[in-house]
Amino acid sequence: MTIREQLEERELEYLSPYATFSRNSRGRKRPEAECDIRPVFQRDRDRILHCKSFRRLKQKTQVFLLPKGDHYRTRLTHTLEVSQNARTIAKALRLNEDLAEAIALGHDLGHTPFGHAGERALNEVYHFAHNEQSLRVVDCVEKQGAGLNLTWEVKDGILNHPTAGNPHTLEGQVIRLSDKIAYINHDIDDAIRGGILVEEDIPAEYRRILGGSSKERLNKMVHDVITNSMDKPSIIMSDPVKKAMIGLRSFMFEHVYMNPKAKGEEDKAVHLIEQLYDYYIRHLELMPEQYLKAIDRLGNCKEQVVCDYIAGMTDNYAVKKYEEFFVPEAWMN
Repeated sequence: MTIREQLEERELEYLSPYATFSRNSRGRKRPEAECDIRPVFQRDRDRILHCKSFRRLKQKTQVFLLPKGDHYRTRLTHTLEVSQNARTIAKALRLNEDLAEAIALGHDLGHTPFGHAGERALNEVYHFAHNEQSLRVVDCVEKQGAGLNLTWEVKDGILNHPTAGNPHTLEGQVIRLSDKIAYINHDIDDAIRGGILVEEDIPAEYRRILGGSSKERLNKMVHDVITNSMDKPSIIMSDPVKKAMIGLRSFMFEHVYMNPKAKGEEDKAVHLIEQLYDYYIRHLELMPEQYLKAIDRLGNCKEQVVCDYIAGMTDNYAVKKYEEFFVPEAWMN
């Protein structure tokens, strides 16, 4: 019996009956020989961790464009915090921690440079949603267009992580909540660090239910999910905590996500992305060879492929390409 088979047997003995068992995966689009050491979801986790799109998350905006300081979250640190929340919840509920971690690490691979401003810009010129793009990345952009060939369960969790999604596994449901828990709490922390909020600005009702600091709120939300989901076929929160979390999210949209002090540069970022899109549509030959092949051989429309290329850029690279195309060399710093 291989190490992988021993680990699969251990899952059957230990995991909740509501967990997703590695040996019961619906498999990959392209069949592959099994690894002798790693179950399928651990293998997917490793593929995501080692892919180029994951490494580029370190230079993609979470909320604050060009923050003055080293301690603000990036898309990469957000992803790691989602993963940690998800692993804590999955372990406590005896769910498949490898599956939860793989979905968490892959859920934002399709995010654009400049955060949701970049997503909004691409959606205005061509239909774009970051969860759908994350699925495209793992399916047909990574590995020079071959994709990572992930299991159905990981791809389902990636696609369905937004609020409106409907993950088919409990591990996917864990990610859908872990994502919100992470960004609500770390965005409050960053907003306080940036002088946009003080703790006392948060409505007293939410502080009473969830706690008076980001640490307390994070702890409360994670514990609430675990307590209310234990030995149940769904991942849920108690009504008071769920309502408080939704209210706190709405508060953040009004006071941080739409705050000119935090988002005042976003119009510039939107303009930059739109200009890059228009330029590449007119000069397809300037894109790397793998993207040209995707148009010529794979039958992808040029608009989608241009979106693939721009969405994969880091903030810094997008600015560099904009300067290269639109700023005279003598004027550049």
